[in-house]
Amino acid sequence: MAMAFKMATTGMWVTDECKNWFKEMKWKKVHRFIVFKIDEGSKLVKVDKVGGPGEGYDELAASLPKDDCRYAVFDFDYVTVDNCRMSKIFFIAWAPTESRIRAKILYATSKDGLRRVLDGIHYEVQATDPTEMGMDVIQDRAK
Repeated sequence: MAMAFKMATTGMWVTDECKNWFKEMKWKKVHRFIVFKIDEGSKLVKVDKVGGPGEGYDELAASLPKDDCRYAVFDFDYVTVDNCRMSKIFFIAWAPTESRIRAKILYATSKDGLRRVLDGIHYEVQATDPTEMGMDVIQDRAK
């Protein structure tokens, strides 16, 4: 059986797959983003979607459901004013207005546990609609 990390507050488990995909994104730059989903039946946080190096923020935003919660991490590359290439990893807590109350509570209470497992996140964005996590928000936060 694959290893998993228990999040004490909610009884949820983060699969090794989540941690391994995140490490590949962070160190090898082979993924642009990862979307995570809580499987309420198995109490596991699993990888829902992975964006390849050629995919961007629009593909990440399009992969988030309009009526259910998700977590996502996004590797944002940018150039500073003094022309240095930088990369910052964003954690996005997606809880759209149309999602079930139970899902919102579950994702809100499990968020910190997942963040602890995913070591190396620079910024967090919480969003209930696409405008709250738009590229302008990401760019402004990364400065």
